[in-house]
Amino acid sequence: MNESPLLGLSQRLPPANLQAEQALLGALLANNKAYDRVAAFLRPEHFADPVNGRVYEAAARLIDAGRLADALTLRAEFEHRGVLDEVGGVTYLAKLLTAMVGIINAGEYGRAIRDAWHRRQLIEIGETLVNRAFAPADATAAEIQEGAETALFELAERGGGEDALAAHAAMALAIDAAAQAAARPAGLVGLTTGYRALDDMTGGWRRGQYALLAARPSMGKTTLALGIAAGAAQAGARVLFVSREMTHADIGAKLAAGLAPAPADAAERGRVRERDDRGRFSWRPATQAEFDRMTAAQRAMASRTLLIDECRAGTMAALRSRARREKRRGGLDLIVLDYLGLMRVPELARSDNRVLEVTRLSAECKALAVDLDVPLLVLAQLN
Repeated sequence: MNESPLLGLSQRLPPANLQAEQALLGALLANNKAYDRVAAFLRPEHFADPVNGRVYEAAARLIDAGRLADALTLRAEFEHRGVLDEVGGVTYLAKLLTAMVGIINAGEYGRAIRDAWHRRQLIEIGETLVNRAFAPADATAAEIQEGAETALFELAERGGGEDALAAHAAMALAIDAAAQAAARPAGLVGLTTGYRALDDMTGGWRRGQYALLAARPSMGKTTLALGIAAGAAQAGARVLFVSREMTHADIGAKLAAGLAPAPADAAERGRVRERDDRGRFSWRPATQAEFDRMTAAQRAMASRTLLIDECRAGTMAALRSRARREKRRGGLDLIVLDYLGLMRVPELARSDNRVLEVTRLSAECKALAVDLDVPLLVLAQLN
C-alpha cells in the first residue's frame, strides 16, 4: 500500500535554495547594481537561512541610503551593531564573494529564493489545514475551508511583488483599451451596465473596478442592481449576484417581474394590487398574459449565466471562495454584492467599531476586484 504524502510531512526538509541565496549575495556584494534586479520583489524574510536574510537586509539598507555595500562596509555595519559573529564573521562575508557567479543571473536567483519561500508558506498553510481538519471540535468544515482560503489569499497578496511597469507600457495599455472602446458601437471601455444612460456616464464596468451604489432604504437599489446584473448577462457576461438580504425565490421574483415586464406582485404573490378611479385598492389574479411574459423571460435567461448566491456566511472569505470557484469553472465577468452593511469581519465583530469594520470590508472588496480582475458592484444603505 502506498504511503500517504501527508505522512511524515514534518520529517521532510522544507524547500530551500541555499546555493542561490549565497550566489545572489555574492553578486550583490561584488556589484551593487545586482540589487536593482531583485529589489522589487525580494525581501529579507524570503531567505531560508536567517544569516543570509540579515546580510541581504543590511546590504539593501546601505544601497537604499546611497552608500556602497561590500564585504568591508558590511563588516563595519555588523561590528557597529555588535552582530558580526552572529552572521558568520568576516570569513562568511568572504565566502559569499567566492559564491558569486555574475550579476546577470541575480534576478533568476532572486526568483528561485522567493519561490522556495512561497513553497514553505504553502506547506505551513497545508499543515494548519490538516491539523484543524483532524480536530472536529475546533470549527466546522466550512469554517476550516474559509480559513485556509483566507490564508492563501493573504499569501497571494504578500507573495506578489512583480516588477513595476514602465510608464510607456502603461500608456500603451490605456491607448489599446481606448481603441477597442472606439471600435464598439456604444464606445464602451468595459462591460455594459445594461442601461444606456449609465453606460454613457461610466463607459461600462472596467476589470478590477470597485463601484459603490448607495441609497436610502426602499429606494430600489436591489431592483437596479438586478437590472444591471441581468443586462450584463444578456450581453453574454458571466455574472455572480450575491445577496445577504434576500432568498433565491425573492430575487427570482424580482428578476421575473423586471424582465417580463410585469407587476412585482404578480411574480411574488400571483395577484396584482390595483387602484380604481375613486382611489380604492383591490386585488385581482395575475393574468395569463402576465404569466406568459414572465415564463418567456425565465426561458430567455436559461441560456445566460447569472448565478445567485445567498452567501449565508456573510464574510469576505466566503465571498472570495465562491467567486474564485466560479472563476475557475467558467470565468467570471461581474460580481454584484447586496449589500455591504450585512457583511461581517469575524475578528472585528466584537469590537463594536462598525466604522473600522466597514473600512476593512471596503478595502477587501477592492482587493477582491483587483485579485480576480473583474468589476465588483457593491450596494450600500444610507441612513
